[in-house]
Amino acid sequence: MSTLKTPFRYDLVGSFLRPEKLKAAKAAFEEGKISQDELDRVTDECVTEIVKKQKQAGFHAITDGEFRRKFWHLDFMWGFEGVAHEKDGGGVQFDGEMADLEATYLVGKIKAKAHPFVEYFKFLKQFEDEQTVAKYTIPAPAQMYQQMIVPQNIKQTRKFYETDEQLISDIGKAYQDVITQFYEAGCRNLQLDDCTWGAIVGDAAKQRYKSLGLNIEDVKAQLLKVNNLALENRPGDMVITSHICRGNYHSTFFTSGPYDSVADYVFAQENVDALFLEYDDARSGGFAPLAKVSPDKKVVLGLITTKRPELEDKDAVIARIHEAEKYIPIDRLCLSPQCGFASCEIGNKITEEQQWAKLALVKEIAQEVWKKTATSE
Repeated sequence: MSTLKTPFRYDLVGSFLRPEKLKAAKAAFEEGKISQDELDRVTDECVTEIVKKQKQAGFHAITDGEFRRKFWHLDFMWGFEGVAHEKDGGGVQFDGEMADLEATYLVGKIKAKAHPFVEYFKFLKQFEDEQTVAKYTIPAPAQMYQQMIVPQNIKQTRKFYETDEQLISDIGKAYQDVITQFYEAGCRNLQLDDCTWGAIVGDAAKQRYKSLGLNIEDVKAQLLKVNNLALENRPGDMVITSHICRGNYHSTFFTSGPYDSVADYVFAQENVDALFLEYDDARSGGFAPLAKVSPDKKVVLGLITTKRPELEDKDAVIARIHEAEKYIPIDRLCLSPQCGFASCEIGNKITEEQQWAKLALVKEIAQEVWKKTATSE
């Protein structure tokens, strides 16, 4: 078992553009032309290839590209008892585009069971070596909580949970179970992807929650509570990080706003080992909130965008790293893209060649800034 721990000086968030071979196989499966076994065989091949490419690019964290899921978050929720889903033609409005998602809602109490993602992790883990460690990504507990209390779901949720506190309790307990499942499968590096903090910043969020009759500070406290409850009693040698995003669908975003209004909660109090933070453009605000990051956490600056193909100016990125250093010591900083390249299987509007060029730039900059090729030390 690899003993390497995330985050690394140059790192990545997790998802990759789906290769054409995989897209064709999924389309054939949905049309009934190939079996599940045949789709699984192609998926295994594609995961094997994406891991090889990550290693060739010199990265120490390896992921399966999220190739086995359609959505970065919903597929994971489907792995719990009490959760159902259907394609109802609905979606979520992003900036200029409607994200095509599946309705995901409760049909009973939330309980853990043998989660399929743990088996997906086991396939990835076989590729670990002295230079690499398998990292698995799952949506944060707060993401599942928010999914069940959005306006289109709250009436259905109330059939099973009279209060938000009851819902938070069951989500936290179910996540504790699944985290244990990952640990027993050999996972020592788990990443929680979390758009809830990014969705609650900015003036638009204030208006949205006000229109729902909710106190935004109460909501922040609930997000923190469910995430930390899920992390109670986690194994001491398991690294758990959080990636905070403002939405990433087909190169569009869900919301905008600086971290200032949530820093006292997630930066200061969430019990994770590191924060992967979206900082690729002005929508993310400045670095001053980094002063609120608790001293036991590292920060991975997402300064390279995955939404656009143009490569960032290297000197400008380095200057931004040193700007962030004014608020948090540079030995607690790392660098990555701001998000994955395909949070949903539709992917962002870039090519595979541009995807790898972005990662090469991340590595080049990190090696120059920290004057070493290695890990988090």
